[in-house]
Amino acid sequence: MMAKKNLDPADFIVPLNISGLEGRMLHIPPQGKGKREILFVYGHHSTLERWWGLMNVLSEYGTVTMPDLPGFGGMDSFYKVGQKPTIDAMADYMAAFIKWRYKRKKKVTLVGISFGFVVITRMLQRYPDLTAKVDLLISLVGFAHRDDFLFSPTRRRVYRTTAKILSYKLPAFIFRYTAITAPVLRLAYAKTYNAKKKFAAVTDREEFNRMMDFEVVLWHQNHVRTHWFTSHEFLDLDNCDRTVDLPVWHVATANDHFFDHSVVEQHMRVIFSDFEEAEMQLASHAPSVIADAEMAAPLVPEKIRRLLAKELKEVEKSK
Repeated sequence: MMAKKNLDPADFIVPLNISGLEGRMLHIPPQGKGKREILFVYGHHSTLERWWGLMNVLSEYGTVTMPDLPGFGGMDSFYKVGQKPTIDAMADYMAAFIKWRYKRKKKVTLVGISFGFVVITRMLQRYPDLTAKVDLLISLVGFAHRDDFLFSPTRRRVYRTTAKILSYKLPAFIFRYTAITAPVLRLAYAKTYNAKKKFAAVTDREEFNRMMDFEVVLWHQNHVRTHWFTSHEFLDLDNCDRTVDLPVWHVATANDHFFDHSVVEQHMRVIFSDFEEAEMQLASHAPSVIADAEMAAPLVPEKIRRLLAKELKEVEKSK
């Protein structure tokens, strides 16, 4: 049974104040018979609203919580409290969130998409005691190492250099008020290398304008320095130096334009105690930025749905 589609995300978004930072959190009670506690960690270039459709899908299986990450979705950045937005800092923040939000809950299902799964992995590496609290660990097109990217060495060097420069205060300020103003984004963004894939299947002008309007919101709500600092971090990523005593279920697509799935699998097998995969049918790394529940549904393929539908004891027995 699909979750109700006429829900308004605004009805489920509440303020979030943690570690001296103010942001928001989306919290949806079960829309089906599931009783899981599901924590979803979004990726780069995100807001709570971007993943509303997917949250509708996951809420069939239990209560879904999605907090903002510092510097994303309009939340205060780590710079406000004198920290840099390192992956370690993001991991510490998520650990603090879990210890606060799930203090009275025995188990939680962790789902991370793309960069969000990087944060989850680092958190479990830094806080191995939290593994006992996890009943199911799911990667949606996640990655683990810089070599997972499909970029050529030259393109990767260009991206790393650009990200490094724009992670500084003055270049980030200039970038914000020149390169990503609304008129410039509407004129040029869809023609850039990584955005072409997003807009490739869009033939309707109205749909194109809706997507572009949302892209403007994303670029403006996500803190520029945080965006580029974290970009530089994951282009240098190596999460393979510490293991995690949990199995991972990894959802991948053959059409991912960012990652080499076979290399991702090799690295995840180094980190996690076991590796299972489920393939989804998607035309790119992730669905449209305005994906509703129907468009987001492929991110949760049937194998993952069966796992989510099982009670904890059944999941443990299956392993």
